[in-house]
Amino acid sequence: MDGRWEDLESFVAISQDDDARRIFLRMAALSQAGRLPGFIDEIARDADLDDETKGQLAELAQDADFLLAVEDFLVRTTRFH
Repeated sequence: MDGRWEDLESFVAISQDDDARRIFLRMAALSQAGRLPGFIDEIARDADLDDETKGQLAELAQDADFLLAVEDFLVRTTRFH
């Protein structure tokens, strides 16, 4: 299956979860401002997150194209609802 379809499914899942939505919008904004390394450090120190979640967030945070695309999707779909 095409990777774009998987991205679309991910975008929809993110858009339906308020916490995930806030986190990804924050990561996208920080990425564009060049301030993402501090956020990744903050995630690493967060005692409430398990190691798997920390690793997944750190990996996603390093994918600027994905963050830009998910932000665009979230902004566009919010306008239509």
